[in-house]
Order: sequence, then structure tokens, then C-alpha cells
Amino acid sequence: MRDRDAAAHLLILGGTAEAASLAAAALACFGESVSVTTSLAGRTEHPATPPGRVRIGGFGGAEGLASYLAAERVDCLIDATHPFAAQISAQAAAACASAAVPRLVLLRPPWKRHPLDRWTEVADLAGAAKVLPQLGRRVWLTVGQRELGIFAGLAQHHFLVRLIDPPAAPLPLASCDILLGRGPFNLAEERRILERHAIEVLVAKASGGGATEPKLVAARERDLPVVMVRRPPPPPGERVEDVTAALDWLAARLGRTTSRASEEEE
Repeated sequence: MRDRDAAAHLLILGGTAEAASLAAAALACFGESVSVTTSLAGRTEHPATPPGRVRIGGFGGAEGLASYLAAERVDCLIDATHPFAAQISAQAAAACASAAVPRLVLLRPPWKRHPLDRWTEVADLAGAAKVLPQLGRRVWLTVGQRELGIFAGLAQHHFLVRLIDPPAAPLPLASCDILLGRGPFNLAEERRILERHAIEVLVAKASGGGATEPKLVAARERDLPVVMVRRPPPPPGERVEDVTAALDWLAARLGRTTSRASEEEE
């Protein structure tokens, strides 16, 4: 750890709303005593830019990330990636252990199942594809683009696929419509989507958070089945569920306190 008068370097593995909020809060709370860099995977064409420095692209595995931590003199790392970003989270755990850099996981709390929800929980997308024929043929997929090929064999189904960016190539689905949008989404629009596209079943990842939860409420209102893909287990280590707790962890690790201006604003 560098001396107390120098700015500490915080690396945030981002791409989520929580990561952007954390970057802004860390700069507001600690002022010039902390330098913040947010790393984005670069999978979307026009990502929202958080405050502080931003780097885009992969590190080259755990070894590459460990080298980056050393070269950039990173004092602390907070993994605020998507709950399903298991690969980069595992790499961060290995890299921080190798480089002796304190690591925290900021993991949003999961959705709580309502008594009226008709969820079928599955371990992965292959499990989701397996149960769909029993549940409905008009399917709303809200699982991203990377693994849509898993559903390619369901030729009798029609899919509505929501994506952030237009796909660069045709989707590997026999019948589908594409809906572009970036969260947060509101309940009224989610209701209209279900009705307009005559959706019979929703497929979602158990990502949690409020930005995409309205689709679950809309499905519940229409008594529609939901295929819910369980989260992968996070790597071992310290975890918190909100930005405030992450700031407390950061303050303890860096021996810093929040700035007087930030305290007065609160």
C-alpha cells in the first residue's frame, strides 16, 4: 500500500449500474485521496461511461490481470460485474490472490420469489431450452445474445429476443423478433410487450436488481410461467450487496474517511 498522502488506486470491474454508482460514490466520498478506474468488457457498442478513468477490453486472463494490478499500482479491487460474469470474477479472485491486492465482490441481492410467481428454476440455459416445450411456444428471451444457439433446435417456437445492440449477424433461431432496449425498464412497457407479442413464457437469468424486475411483475400479473436460470456460485471472498457497504469496506482498507463536503451533503 502506498503512503497515506498519495491517492489510492481503486479498480472497479464494471458494466453494471452498481459499478457506475460505486465509481461516482467513491469519488464523491473520498475526493482526491482515491483514483478510480472502471474496467468494461466492451461487449456493447455504446456503454454508459462511469465517472473516473475507464478502460475497455479484457486483461488476458488471471495472469494478465495480475500484471495490470502490479503495473498500475492498484491498491484495491471491487468486482461489481454482472452476477453471471463468472469467468472474470474467477480471474479476479486468482489475480488478487497472486498480487496480494484486497478484493471485494459487490453482488446485487437476488430477486425474491412472490407466492404468485410461476417459476421453473433451472441450472443453465440448456435446462431452460429443455423445459420450454412443456410451457409455451411464444417465448420472450431476456438472456443476452451470446448463448442463443442453445435454443436453435426449438424450431416450433417463436422467440422475442431483447438485446442492447443490434446483432451483427442473423440470430441462430428459426423464428424470432428482435427488441432493442437498455434498462431500466418500466412496468407499463413490459406489460405492453407481453400483450403485443402474445408471450406465453418468459426466460430470464436470476440477475436481481430493480432495472429488469418489472418483466417478472408483468408476467406474474398475467399468470405466465417464467423459466429462471439460477446464478452461478460466486468465488470465495468478502461480499456486500450495496454501494454503501462497499464504501465502508474501501474506507477500512485504505484508512481513509469520507470528505467533509460529502458528509455535509448527506
